[in-house]
Amino acid sequence: MPPLLLAAAAEAASCTPVRLNDLGHLLQVMGTFLGLSLFSLGGGNTLLAEYHHLSVDQYCWLRPAQFADIYALAEAAPGPSSMIVGLLGMGAGWPEGPGWALLSAYGAEIAILLPSTLLMVVACLSWNRLRDSPWRVAFERGLGPITLGILFAVGVKILQTADTNAAGIGVSLLVCVLMLRTRISPLWFMAVAGGLGAFGLINR
Repeated sequence: MPPLLLAAAAEAASCTPVRLNDLGHLLQVMGTFLGLSLFSLGGGNTLLAEYHHLSVDQYCWLRPAQFADIYALAEAAPGPSSMIVGLLGMGAGWPEGPGWALLSAYGAEIAILLPSTLLMVVACLSWNRLRDSPWRVAFERGLGPITLGILFAVGVKILQTADTNAAGIGVSLLVCVLMLRTRISPLWFMAVAGGLGAFGLINR
C-alpha cells in the first residue's frame, strides 16, 4: 500500500467518533455551533473550513470524502448554504438511530441560524440611523476584503478535500477559469461535472 494511503488509514484508525448518545453531548455540539454562528460573515460558506475541522478532525464524524459529498449535496439542493450544518448533524446522530439523527440535525441547524438571525434583526433596526456615520462606511468597506479572503480560503479547502487526482484538479481549474472569464451559469458546470462523475470519467 502506498505511504500516503497507509498514513490516511492510520489516522482514520486513531480517530474515534464522538457519539451523540446522550443529551449532554448533543448540547455540547449545539453550543459549539451557537458560537460559530456569530462569525458567519458573508454567509454560511465562510465557516466551511471550521465545519470540516469539527466534523472530520475534532469529532471524527466523517471522512474527508464524505464531507465533500455532503457539501456538494447541500450546494446542489435549494436553500441556504447553511443547510450543510443540518446534514452534518444528521450524519453525526445517525449511529444512534433515525430519530436521534433528526433531532441532532434540527438542533445543529437551529444553533447555527438563531444567533446570527437575532443579531441581524437587532442590527437592521438600528442600522439606518447610522447611515451617515463614518463608522458605518468604514465597517462596510472593511468587511468586503475580509469576506473575500475567507471565501478564498474555503475554496482552497474544498479543492484539497475533493480533488485527489489529476482529472479532478484539472476539472476544478477549468471551472475556475470559466467562472472568471464567462457568464455561464454555475448550474451548467455542476451538471457537467456530475455527469462526468456518473460515467466514471472523474472520481476520487
